Amino acid sequence: MNPIEKSIVSLDWMTLVLFSSLVLLAIGKYWYSSKFLNFIILPFNDKYVLLNSKKGPLLNWFHILMSIFQLLNLSLFIFLALRAFDVMPQGDPVFTFLIVLGALALFEFAKLLLQSFTGYVFNNQEFILGIIFSKTSYLNYSSIVIALANILLIYVLINSKAMIYVAISFIILINGIGTIKLLKNHQKAMFPYFVYFILYLCALEIAPLVLIGSYLKV
Repeated sequence: MNPIEKSIVSLDWMTLVLFSSLVLLAIGKYWYSSKFLNFIILPFNDKYVLLNSKKGPLLNWFHILMSIFQLLNLSLFIFLALRAFDVMPQGDPVFTFLIVLGALALFEFAKLLLQSFTGYVFNNQEFILGIIFSKTSYLNYSSIVIALANILLIYVLINSKAMIYVAISFIILINGIGTIKLLKNHQKAMFPYFVYFILYLCALEIAPLVLIGSYLKV
């Protein structure tokens, strides 16, 4: 009976995390319907980014709601990937999830501070904030795919490595589209800082993916 009880408890807290994130998505859709409609077609149309990137982009409530939605689902996805690849640390699964959530939140906050500091150094805060908003918007959009993957990994395709690889492929694709559009829309403004932008991509965008991939292969 003990394994059954543990399984039920595990599903209960994961269901709560998923439900909480979906509530945030529903609130965003209900309170900010026009922004949500533009957001939902983001990979195909940059209207959402263009309309909101110059209006205190990082501090509007819709963006904050979507960022929390992303943080919850990405943390849960990482937890499920650790479980599927049998590299879960020993101990309480809920505690492990909270560690992942805290580490991810700290990483994203540190990255935001570093990017903002870069804007201050180059005396171009507005431009840098626009770039940050564009990249986080695409990451937030990819969290919709992550949420769907989480649902499948918890209730249908339990511990499916193939599902994890498919989800990661879509995450990379969506954020790759965002990066390409960002370079296309701001190529003239970015040209003087192109080397720094490449270093940023390698250090803060590509390196974490390589580290996670290497860890899962161990």
